[in-house]
Amino acid sequence: MNMHEKIKARAKELRSYTAENLSKMVKTKSYSSQEEDVARLIVTLLEEAGFDEVYIDGLGSVIGRVGNGPKKLAFDAHIDTVEVGNPDLWNFDPFSGEIKDGIVYGRGASDQKGGAASMITAGRILKELGYGGEYTVYFTFTVMEEDCDGMCWKYLIEEEGLKPDLVVSTEPTSCRLYRGHRGRMEIRVILSGISCHGSAPERGVSAAYKAARAALAIEQLNKDLQPDEDRFLGKGTITVSVMDVKGPSQCAVADYAMLYLDRRLTWGEDADLAIAQVREYISKATGDAPDSFVVEMPNYEKIGWTKKEYSQELYFPTWKLDEDHFLVQSGIDAYKTLFGKKPVVDKWTFSTNLVATTGRHKIPAIGFGPGDENQAHAPNEINRVDDLEICAAFYAMLPYSLEARGK
Repeated sequence: MNMHEKIKARAKELRSYTAENLSKMVKTKSYSSQEEDVARLIVTLLEEAGFDEVYIDGLGSVIGRVGNGPKKLAFDAHIDTVEVGNPDLWNFDPFSGEIKDGIVYGRGASDQKGGAASMITAGRILKELGYGGEYTVYFTFTVMEEDCDGMCWKYLIEEEGLKPDLVVSTEPTSCRLYRGHRGRMEIRVILSGISCHGSAPERGVSAAYKAARAALAIEQLNKDLQPDEDRFLGKGTITVSVMDVKGPSQCAVADYAMLYLDRRLTWGEDADLAIAQVREYISKATGDAPDSFVVEMPNYEKIGWTKKEYSQELYFPTWKLDEDHFLVQSGIDAYKTLFGKKPVVDKWTFSTNLVATTGRHKIPAIGFGPGDENQAHAPNEINRVDDLEICAAFYAMLPYSLEARGK
């Protein structure tokens, strides 16, 4: 039996094992910055699977290692989830982890504990096969991604010195091979007015009306943004996600307004460009001088479960790889060898931890994960056991495909 046949057969034999591990993780609530219980569970699962090394980093992510080659390949899954939202929208217990008719049910099943479950199985398969090739294979189960994508990897690279040569994100791709996504950033705008009694509003300057004009200016900016040159990632976007207007009383003209903006960045766009655009459009809409109001990029400063103090600006750079890059081609090779056909090669709509590894630190990366992108943050979240099996085989195969290309 060839290596790929062994890998594929073992992934099939471990199908229930993978699904049951996902079920255990779904049952273990792990909102962002509150991941300790699921991290402890994953440590146990990795140790039982025979990983060569298992530890928890300073920020709370779990790191597993298989092999000891001179090159470093990392598979990443974040283990935090968003909250449930309105429970009335769910047709089942969000933390049931039920496995029924080839489906695993519950919050995090696709985003993103499904990838984590397949990673555990892949590590187990590599250990059983006695993998000792060119790669040290890391499996990272990372924290706080939902609040601040990539900060966990910024910490791993810059503070703990774990800088892989190649990265695979296991965020949901419907078992397609992804080679890029837009970046993003958060922007806060603060506008000032002059308060006065509400009975004579002409005596003041309303920050509320400025905010309304500013919001419409952002709507226009979104329409004016252009796609990237090769139209792979598509156009950037911007939207007002929060507005807050207030004054000294309910019977007064508002003297303060805040707009919070979600900006998605296509190839060629960065933070400086995005801030300049916002400043220009709002200045024209309100008549205020460009330097007379605040346009800033906030910092993320939430403390995680290990109580480690760490923060970063809320800027997450765009990334992509050319389709002829050896990592993309090795992923295609792995998939074709296992399943006899070429995978669909595409991109994510949302952003992932690769904003740090690849957008910030320029480490080549691809994405390949179980479950569908549209399951992320949605009620009635599910994942397919078929996807878990496919991904476990793909992750175990990839180191061999990389070596076959001499990479």
